[in-house]
Amino acid sequence: MTTLTLLIKASNLGQVKQIDELLKYQFEELDVEVKVLTNAANKWVQVSLSGEDEAIAASYINKEIGTCPTNLENAKKYPVLKGYVAKLDFDKQELIVDVGIFEPKIVPAVVSLACLRSQLVDGKGVDLKKIAEIFPLAQRLPISIKPVFPISGEVEELGAELSVEQVDKFRCWQQSLLDRLIILGASKEKIEEVVERTRLNRDVIDIEKLGMFEHALTCKLGTNAAGLVSVLGRYLRNSVFVVFNAKKSFDFMGE
Repeated sequence: MTTLTLLIKASNLGQVKQIDELLKYQFEELDVEVKVLTNAANKWVQVSLSGEDEAIAASYINKEIGTCPTNLENAKKYPVLKGYVAKLDFDKQELIVDVGIFEPKIVPAVVSLACLRSQLVDGKGVDLKKIAEIFPLAQRLPISIKPVFPISGEVEELGAELSVEQVDKFRCWQQSLLDRLIILGASKEKIEEVVERTRLNRDVIDIEKLGMFEHALTCKLGTNAAGLVSVLGRYLRNSVFVVFNAKKSFDFMGE
């Protein structure tokens, strides 16, 4: 039997069911039994695979979905760690990221204010709250980081910085001058259904996948992302909305 921790967090049983149905559909031609486990630390989703084709199923999951390191030793194999924003610590001025290290204890990655200033705002002397206003940093946001020191021994936390890919994504969003509405806690299928139902497809030009239940709606030029929240919120009551104002972010960098 093979047990994997998916690079997915599920906040309710409905999401767990969606993952279960997706995997069983993907593996219906294989000789493999799939069981989705819901008791992993910090809402990470685990699956167990058993059968003659479990190695094929595991390979698919690693390639198409991604897996967590679960412990520090495995984390050494990952040049870039993907996870979710766990907390914006305004007291310590740190960004705390859960990167799926929880055995035998949870070890978060910590991005300092100095790193965020250097990577995102050209070294401007602003605090974490201001950076989170300019860029869509919010709890539950999928994010990728890179440890700044080699992982060794037993540590309480990993010093980290944003990955090059993550910084490039934020820069691309910023320079597009198009607003984005980040939706945390809904599948792409559900979002597409609601966008069509509310006729917001006239205002939304793309739905970018950030994670299985996390997406960014790219608005047409002139569409204010904040104005979509009240409309979509009626149908996505369990979701969290984060507005990224591209012009505001771009103008700030020119100050």
